[in-house]
Amino acid sequence: MAACCPARPTPLPVSKAFTREDDAPEIPVVSRRASPLPPGTKNLMTPDGVERLRAELARLRTTHEQLRAAKGDPDKLQKLAALEQRALLLDDCLRTASPVQPPATPDNRVRFGAVVTVREPDGTELRHRIVGVDEVDFDRGWVSWLSPIAKALLNAQVGQRVRVRLPGGEKELHIVAVSYD
Repeated sequence: MAACCPARPTPLPVSKAFTREDDAPEIPVVSRRASPLPPGTKNLMTPDGVERLRAELARLRTTHEQLRAAKGDPDKLQKLAALEQRALLLDDCLRTASPVQPPATPDNRVRFGAVVTVREPDGTELRHRIVGVDEVDFDRGWVSWLSPIAKALLNAQVGQRVRVRLPGGEKELHIVAVSYD
């Protein structure tokens, strides 16, 4: 899931003594962005990232219309509120997006949108794709262009070694391959 869409934290249990049976369902709150942009920074995004967010927004709008037809159902009203918040967030992400096309003639240099294969000192190879803050997906190895690892990799080239400061300490990474899948 994109960074602009962080998972909702699990609510803490509340004693039944402090609730009313007839309370309306809690409306989930979707925060703006998991990783806000520094002031004055463009909201860079890959072209396929823009398309993914547009497709998600279209699906949400279809689901929204279906849920609106089920008036009075508290569960559906809660889902409807969550969908509306998510749609507002996606609208904001798309309104501020600055799509960045991959290089016309890719070379061995790391640029925005690149898929970079790096080798760690222990020999482990990892693939990172450098994407916009609204596209981050750690399970897929997609990292924000503002992250420490992306900052270390940007403008480096195949064969080069870069140093990156991570919470666990500094690491040296060897750039093995660069592609623009």
